[in-house]
Amino acid sequence: GADFSVPFGIADRLRITETQIDALERDCDRFNAELPELKSFVLPGGSELAARLHVARAVCRRAERDALEAAEEVDLNPLALVYLNRLSDLLFNAGDEPLWKPGTSS
Repeated sequence: GADFSVPFGIADRLRITETQIDALERDCDRFNAELPELKSFVLPGGSELAARLHVARAVCRRAERDALEAAEEVDLNPLALVYLNRLSDLLFNAGDEPLWKPGTSS
């Protein structure tokens, strides 16, 4: 939020850094290593935690779309856009949601 609330280019402000993105990517890799290969769609839900992570990911994706739209009109830290994308990936990988099985209702 701090990165988006102050115009880009003003020094001495909190900004997303490559180090923070690298940390998210390491976390994504760690969670992804424990998951089987995805061969089906994921259904939201499965547990309360999975449902909450799904909602958080939806909010993060909406923020990413809004930030991309804003970036067409004002200068934004490009790393902030990458951060939102990686954060939504992490929220997806961290969830333990059921897989869709073709031909069934769940």
